[in-house]
Amino acid sequence: MPPETSGASYAAAGVDIEAGDRAVELMKEWVKKTQRPEVVGGLGGFAGLFDASALKRYERPLLASATDGVGTKVDLARKMGVYDTIGHDLVGMVVDDLVVCGAEPLFMTDYICVGKVFPDRVAAIVKGIAEGCVLAGCALVGGETAEHPGLLGEDEFDVAGAGTGVVEADRLLGADRIRKGDAIIAMASSGLHSNGYSLVRHVVFDRAGWALDRQVEEFGRTLGEELLEPTRIYSLDCLALTRTTTVHGFSHITGGGLANNLARVIPDGLHAIVDRSTWRPGAVFDVVGKAGQVERAELEKTLNMGVGMMAVVPEESVDAALTTLADRGLDAWVAGTVVERQSTGRGAHTAGAELTGEYAK
Repeated sequence: MPPETSGASYAAAGVDIEAGDRAVELMKEWVKKTQRPEVVGGLGGFAGLFDASALKRYERPLLASATDGVGTKVDLARKMGVYDTIGHDLVGMVVDDLVVCGAEPLFMTDYICVGKVFPDRVAAIVKGIAEGCVLAGCALVGGETAEHPGLLGEDEFDVAGAGTGVVEADRLLGADRIRKGDAIIAMASSGLHSNGYSLVRHVVFDRAGWALDRQVEEFGRTLGEELLEPTRIYSLDCLALTRTTTVHGFSHITGGGLANNLARVIPDGLHAIVDRSTWRPGAVFDVVGKAGQVERAELEKTLNMGVGMMAVVPEESVDAALTTLADRGLDAWVAGTVVERQSTGRGAHTAGAELTGEYAK
């Protein structure tokens, strides 16, 4: 007689539907904390619902959308076994792109791809996303968890998200509002945020040979704790600025560094000059630079160098802007100005923006 055989199954192929269901149950309490009055229904439907009648108060509402991930920073979270902070990074990368045009973030959806569903881990990731949404004032209306056995190792995962916001058409911010003489206000980052980690990982692991549990005197904590510091979320701070004073534009300092991102909101004919001497980058930037013998120009085009968001405001709005940010507990300072375009001088520069001087000691 032929030997008994069992038929193929989804579980045998590596996908655990029951584990996915348990993960959904565990994450529900965190998603609930993000709900806004406009959210219709709960978690578990095929689509998230948002009551668009809330937009009737706008004369001409413009919807803004953005999507992003957190790059190779997820590998550090996996290696450290810390899953409840990476969601802050995801939310920050998405909502702070929305707010650059003056849009209020309304809702987000997430996508979590794993090699194997461990319900507690997935729930911890969603917890971080939900906490980030609370900090951003937006709702988490749904998402997807996908199990990819054979493509990802059991402990491997990646996260991505998409967000939608709204801005009144006549309050849309951008390059067309920027004027000669405008001041550039820098808002401090919490560290590396979520960009440049391929360079950072190469430096600290491949070149320096450090371990994540290495105590680094300059950080006052371990290397892993410093590298996993969550991205600061600026959306509510930026929206507060638009309510309390005149703002002409924002620039979210992400991949490409400060000069390249600031240049994206500077119109033809004008040039942004940022003075390095107005701030001292955090220790992590100096440590990475020295450990990898990374040239300053390379650091500046890869990392945020201590500035996560910039606001461009008319000179008469500077005091009110700085007061608003200080009242919100955010370190901010005047870092530069907008001038007529001329030939660029020395320093890191790109079309439309330039860094000059030396960093404060």
